[in-house]
Amino acid sequence: MSGANEASVAGQWVASITYKSSATAAPSTGDLHALVSQARDRNRRLDITGMLLFENGSFLQTIEGPPPAIAAVWESIQRDSRHHHIEVLSEHMVAARLFSDWAMLLAGRFQDALPPAPAFPVPPPAVAAHLARVVELALNADDFALNALIAGFADQGWTAEAILSLLIEPAARALGDAWLDDRCSELDLTIALSMLQLAGHAVRYSPSAQTIRNSRYSILLATAPGEQHMLGTALLADQLLAAGWQVDMAFPDSEEALTNQIGAQHPDAVDIGLSDAVSRRQAIDRLRSTIEHSRLVPAEHPTVVSVGGRLFAEAAATALSVGADHARTSLAGTSVRLAELVRKSREG
Repeated sequence: MSGANEASVAGQWVASITYKSSATAAPSTGDLHALVSQARDRNRRLDITGMLLFENGSFLQTIEGPPPAIAAVWESIQRDSRHHHIEVLSEHMVAARLFSDWAMLLAGRFQDALPPAPAFPVPPPAVAAHLARVVELALNADDFALNALIAGFADQGWTAEAILSLLIEPAARALGDAWLDDRCSELDLTIALSMLQLAGHAVRYSPSAQTIRNSRYSILLATAPGEQHMLGTALLADQLLAAGWQVDMAFPDSEEALTNQIGAQHPDAVDIGLSDAVSRRQAIDRLRSTIEHSRLVPAEHPTVVSVGGRLFAEAAATALSVGADHARTSLAGTSVRLAELVRKSREG
């Protein structure tokens, strides 16, 4: 059994990065084979697997392996002068490798191997046009027009879940991509996310079950320590309040501040949110530490820990890598899922 397969059996999650880039000069077949040979020697030492595709002056590569090794190799890749215009397509934690038998697989044409699926489904054309309009209004800070647009969808019969999953959340990710591509400033991003938050407040939720309303479960909604963007956390508060939860919110600047609040309140559940616009993979280690320490706080019932943000929406299984019980792939339906987890924790 290979080291990669042994890692999967042991339950050790691996990091995975897929990117595309443009060659600074056209490599020969010999150049490509030399490049891959060097990569294979390095990857075997570091327990990294992956594939490299090249066609028409463009590279597509996936690397997967232990997070520290991937971080080191990724730094080297970014400094490599043989390519430029590097664009990350996917970056997350995975439970199993796609290329466990290959220290580095080389293919000469993109169509010779299946490219990674997009992190999110492509919306239908009509929805895509609405989404583009939402992003435009948010970037223009036109709260009146944005609220009128969202209200119009509700009047047409769009459910709260549809507005969130098809418009608000994809718009946040699109805004994050615009910032990463230098198409807007960080100030523009922050203001636009605030516009989405205000528009999202107008979305009303119907409780999914009367038993949930009567339960009065308590939850502490917190942004990850130091996180500046709170769109998902604020909108989740609206959903949970409508479903009958007792909701408290926290915006801690440190892990200690968050664990102290958990210890003071002993909530049935805690949701820790990262940005819904930007994938903060570098926050995984800090978040894992925060969750570990939060579970040390004594309580009558175990606290259910949920995590949210773009990082987890792109790869829900990443929740397990930080020790959480649940990851929000979407705000829609979260109140029901958390209620089920709290109920099971009490029964256990």
